Amino acid sequence: MSSTPLLDRIQSPDDLRRLPESDLRQVANELRADLIDAVSRTGGHLGAGLGVVELTVALHHVFDTPRDRLIWDVGHQAYPHKILTGRRDAMRTVRQENGLSGFAKRTESEYDPFGAGHSSTSISAGLGMAVASDLAGHRRNVVAVIGDGAISAGMAYEAMNNAGAMNARLVVILNDNDMSIAPPTGAMSAYLARLVSGKAYKGLRDRAKAVARHLPPFLQEGARRTEELARGLLTGGTLFEELGFHYVGPIDGHDLDHLLPVLQNVRDTIDGPVLVHVVTKKGKGYPPAEASADKYHGVAKFDVVTGAQSKPKANAPSYTRIFAETLLQEAREDERIVAIHAAMPDGTGLDLFGQAFPKRTFDVGIAEQHAVTFAAGLATEGYKPFVAIYSTFLQRAYDQIVHDVAIQHLPVRFAIDRAGFVGADGPTHAGSFDTGFLVPLPGMVVMAAADEAELRHMVRTAAIYDDGPISFRYPRGNGTGVELPERGQALEIGRGRIVREGTKVAILSFGARLADAIGASEDLEGFGLSTTVADARFAKPLDEDLVRRLAQNHEVLILLEEGASGGFAAQVLELLARRGWLDRGLKVRPITMPDRFVDHAAPETMLRASGIDKAGIVETVFRALGDGARRVMQA
Repeated sequence: MSSTPLLDRIQSPDDLRRLPESDLRQVANELRADLIDAVSRTGGHLGAGLGVVELTVALHHVFDTPRDRLIWDVGHQAYPHKILTGRRDAMRTVRQENGLSGFAKRTESEYDPFGAGHSSTSISAGLGMAVASDLAGHRRNVVAVIGDGAISAGMAYEAMNNAGAMNARLVVILNDNDMSIAPPTGAMSAYLARLVSGKAYKGLRDRAKAVARHLPPFLQEGARRTEELARGLLTGGTLFEELGFHYVGPIDGHDLDHLLPVLQNVRDTIDGPVLVHVVTKKGKGYPPAEASADKYHGVAKFDVVTGAQSKPKANAPSYTRIFAETLLQEAREDERIVAIHAAMPDGTGLDLFGQAFPKRTFDVGIAEQHAVTFAAGLATEGYKPFVAIYSTFLQRAYDQIVHDVAIQHLPVRFAIDRAGFVGADGPTHAGSFDTGFLVPLPGMVVMAAADEAELRHMVRTAAIYDDGPISFRYPRGNGTGVELPERGQALEIGRGRIVREGTKVAILSFGARLADAIGASEDLEGFGLSTTVADARFAKPLDEDLVRRLAQNHEVLILLEEGASGGFAAQVLELLARRGWLDRGLKVRPITMPDRFVDHAAPETMLRASGIDKAGIVETVFRALGDGARRVMQA
C-alpha cells in the first residue's frame, strides 16, 4: 500500500478544511490510492468512486459538512466520501457482513444525511432539506451530487422544476462522467464557469434584469431570450436555466484549481438553485478501470497491479445468462419479440440480445416508469415486449404496471431479475416485494423459476402468451446445475408439479428455494417423516387442485418463498380459508422473508438467518408437529 501521510491526518472533514489548498492535490492522490487498495481486498463499486475523488475532496473542503448537507445520488460513488468522514479504518469491511454499506446510509454516519440504493432521488431529498432549513431559520447549504445517467430519470426533472419554481437555495452537482451533455473545453471552459458563478457576473445579470423589467413587454421577452441564447451558446445550460437553475459549467472535475473557486463562488454568492456541471472520467487514475469502465463499475476482489478480478469459475450458467440466451432463441423465430431495459444491458443480459437484434433492443435510460408504458405502447401494436428489470427497480414503475398494462390487459412480459436476497448490495437491492405487488392485479400471470430449466420454460411460455400481462422472477447468481433442455416448453398456465411424493409433510415451494425443499425432505425422511415436495410455478393463477391435494392428504403444509410476506404464501392461505380446507386441522406454516430489512451479508447467511434454507424448513416442520416430535422421531 502507498504511503499516505496527509490522508493519515484526516479523521474528519474538519481536518481536511484545515489543510491549505496547495495540499489538496496530494490528498486526492493518496485518497485514490487508498480507495483502490481497499476495494481490491473486498470488491465493490470502484469506477464511480475513482471518478469523483477530486470532487469529493473539493466539496468537503468548501462546504461545512455535516452542518451543510451533502447527498450522493445512489451512493455507489460515495466510497471516497466514507474515507474522508471517519470510516477509513472500516473500508476493508465494505459490503461484508456487519461491515460498512456499499451505499450512503443514515444510520452509519452523520455525514450521510440521506440513504438510497436507487437513483435520481437526491434532488428531491435535497429540496426537502433546503426547505426544512428555511422553515427552521437555519442558513445552511444543501448539495446534491447526481450522475448524468441518474439525471435522465423523470423524478430528477420533477424535483428541478419544483426547486426552480420555489427559488430554493439548493446546489446540484451534475457529475457527467460520460460526456453525455457537453465536453469541457479546457482553460476557456474553466474561465467561463468561474465567471458565471462569481459576484461580478451575478451583479451584472441582476442589474440587467432590473433594467429589463422597465422595458415594454416585447423587449423584455427579447432581452430574456438573448441572454438565454448567449449563455446556452457558451455553456450548454439553457435547459437548466429554463427550469429555474443558475447553470455553471462545464468544468473539469479533476482539476482542483478549477473546482475550488467555482464551488466557493456558488457557496458565497448564489441564493437560488444552481447546477454545477462537472465533467469527470469514470475509473480516473487506475488504468484498468479507465480502459473498461463498465467492468470496473462493480468489481470482485482484484490484483491491484494487473487489475485481474478473482471471480470464481461458475459450476453452472447464471440465471441472467439463461434468460438472455433463451430470449434470443425465441426472438430468432418470432420477429415481434422486442427487449427493453432501463440502462442495464449487462446486468439484465440484454447486451447479448442487443448484439443480435440492435433494432429490437431498447435502452430507455434510468426510467423504469417510461420503460413499462413504452412496452405497453408496443404491445398495442402487436409486438411482444419483454421488459427486463431487477425486482427492486420494478417497484418504481408500479403505477404504470397497474394503469398502463394491467387495466388495459396488455400482453407485456416482465422478466424480473435479482428476485430474493442479493447479498452484498443489501436491503436496497433485495428483490422482496414483486410477488406481493403483482398478485393482486386482475389478469396478471405471476411465475417463479425453481431452476434454470424452469426459467427456460417460463421464457418460452411468456413468448407465446398473448392473453394479458405475464411475469417470471429468477434470482441473482448461478443456476443449480440441472440439465437444460435445448428448447423451453410452454407451461400450462396455473399448473404446478409434484417433484416427490410423501404422506405426512408437504412442502409447496414457489421459486428458487426448491433445492432446499428437496434437501429438507431428505432430512425429514431420515426422521421417518414421509414428505411431498411440490413446485408451485405460479402464484397467480394458483393451481387449486394441487393445493387441495396437499391440504387434504398431509398433516403439515409448508409454504416456501424467497419473498416478503403478502406474496405467494398469502395467496395460498387465502385460498385454503376460502375453500374451507383448513377446517380439518391442517398445520400450515409459511416461510417468507422476515418483516424487516435484512442487512447485507453473504446470500447463504441471509437465507439461514431468515429460515429460508434447508435447516430452516426442517425446524419449521418440527415446530408445527410440536416440541416432542423430534424426540419421538429420534427415538
